[in-house]
Amino acid sequence: MANSPSGDSVTERLLRVLETFTPTRTVQSASEIGRRAHLPSSTAHRFIGELVETGLLERDEDHRIRVGMRLWELATRSSAALRLRQAAMPAMERVQARIGEHTQLAILEQGEALFLERLSSPDATSNVTRIAGRLPLNASSSGLVLLAYAPAELQERVMAGPLVALTRATIVEPAALRRKLAEVRRLGHALAPGFIEEVATGLAVPVRDPSGAVVAALSVVIARDAAVDAPLAALHRAARDIRVALESRAGGMGRVAASALA
Repeated sequence: MANSPSGDSVTERLLRVLETFTPTRTVQSASEIGRRAHLPSSTAHRFIGELVETGLLERDEDHRIRVGMRLWELATRSSAALRLRQAAMPAMERVQARIGEHTQLAILEQGEALFLERLSSPDATSNVTRIAGRLPLNASSSGLVLLAYAPAELQERVMAGPLVALTRATIVEPAALRRKLAEVRRLGHALAPGFIEEVATGLAVPVRDPSGAVVAALSVVIARDAAVDAPLAALHRAARDIRVALESRAGGMGRVAASALA
């Protein structure tokens, strides 16, 4: 891709522009995007205009900018995360119907827990997680599961810090985090009371693909003083169901490919 006078490639500028959007900052002015993306004003307005023309960004009636449907369309055409979400949804819905609080699916993405889906009841316990939102790996039950089964190199990098504290209960001491990860692997689940919000407890289990590799974390967020046995049983059952669904989808893809080659 061609470079700008500053040496930035188009790809680098595009990434910086898109990263100015967050789960809580979904609409911005062109000037705000330019400032946050560290682009000169004239460059920002021209570049954003080009992205609007392609449909990657959109303008609303107030001339403010949001992520365009074209970007969503392209991202979901061959997304492994979308296939995982589709395989997980029936099991997640069963957990949500049984527990009635929050049910979430997260994957490991660039050293953080990225949440692909969240199902919530209207009167459920407080929960800060958002779809397409991220949390530090040490600060949630999902993150603990993902980190516990992550490569040793990533574990050491995370424990080297800094470890972010969201509440007084969040683990921020490397030795304590190491012990917690060993506990997660021994028990097969993570329990995180008050790690994100004082009033809530996160419970998470690993989701495995047909090969046995951990590809996601399935979690519920419940009241801090709620019993955990029933939610954990529902999560473990759902994780097994998701693995079966992934195996079925993998088999179906293989049959389609064989048919195409016949």
